[in-house]
Amino acid sequence: MDPLTDLNNMYLFAKVVDHGGFTAAAKAMGLQTSKLSRRVGALEAELGVRLLNRNTRRVSMTDAGRLFYQHCVALVEEARAAKTAIEQTRASPQGVVRISCPLGVLQMGARAILSQYLVDNPSVRIMLDATNRRVDVIEEGLDIAVRVRLLPLDDSQLTLLPLQSAPRILVASPALLAQHATLTDLDDLAQMPTLAMANTNDKYQWHFQAPQPVVFSHQPRLATDDLETLREAALRGIGVAQLPSNLVQNDLAQGRLLQVLPDWPSPEGSLHAIFPSRRGMVPAVRGVLDALLAGFNR
Repeated sequence: MDPLTDLNNMYLFAKVVDHGGFTAAAKAMGLQTSKLSRRVGALEAELGVRLLNRNTRRVSMTDAGRLFYQHCVALVEEARAAKTAIEQTRASPQGVVRISCPLGVLQMGARAILSQYLVDNPSVRIMLDATNRRVDVIEEGLDIAVRVRLLPLDDSQLTLLPLQSAPRILVASPALLAQHATLTDLDDLAQMPTLAMANTNDKYQWHFQAPQPVVFSHQPRLATDDLETLREAALRGIGVAQLPSNLVQNDLAQGRLLQVLPDWPSPEGSLHAIFPSRRGMVPAVRGVLDALLAGFNR
């Protein structure tokens, strides 16, 4: 592998171009003109091309110099951005954080996590869009979107931070189960009313992993993109629902819902946050992400 070009020499070359010559650049940076000339000369020797045309009055870039200068400018900007990012990590969180979060995830704990973050960081404001629709993070100017989807996750140009694994289980009310003599396999399940997350193609399927991978197709009595509405419908005995276990853990503990077909587990889902980029992330956004990650992993 070729050794990396001295990045300082690239910076000095860009400064010579910016100031229109060695003398002006050397004066602006407090360097000797001869030293600056030697550094740029060493860069040209390393690259094997002439970057600058020199005369007694001024310098001008060669074609190779123009091309190289563009990359040098980009390098300097990246270095400044890196420094700014580090400086921001030392700053106290402040400003506005725009977040999108499904209603069901708020019920699962995000509401309390975000409220506590505001208590701990009085200079931060949160603009929360409590919605179940699929948002465009970039187009809508969001800092963070919290989402639940089944694994494997689709490729995304956005940065993805897993917050918590989210096993989905089948649940039903005791009253509904009392109306059916048996519920021991998928054939029995096919005889029962179901509840499902809404989708765009009107095909409703549950995927199971054991005893063998199988897809269960059904026509739900209720389809919605709101997890909390599905939970409420399950509590009222309207049908069997497939819900995140952490959404219904209290209902299971208190007997309001019962798990059905536990020997037929579903693929594990993922509760995660997506955001545009880590580059230049302000402390308030980073702090919210850290709070969500810590809160969902207690």
